[in-house]
Amino acid sequence: MRASTKGIEPKAIVVCQTCQAPLIPHSACTSCGYYKGVKVVRTKADRMQDRGETRRAKHESLEAAAAEQSKETKES
Repeated sequence: MRASTKGIEPKAIVVCQTCQAPLIPHSACTSCGYYKGVKVVRTKADRMQDRGETRRAKHESLEAAAAEQSKETKES
């Protein structure tokens, strides 16, 4: 029982090269998604940005279609 805690060591903590967030060594950063300067993980912020761009494009296409329809009804 006295030897049960001998193998426990504190984990090393390093700093992310891109965003300076603390993380364990040899793992991808959970906040920015980079590992050794290369983007390897899509983060929540990336997914939200992509979703926003998709929604914006859809909204713009719907507005353009509505404008064309109103233009056609005014001409007829």
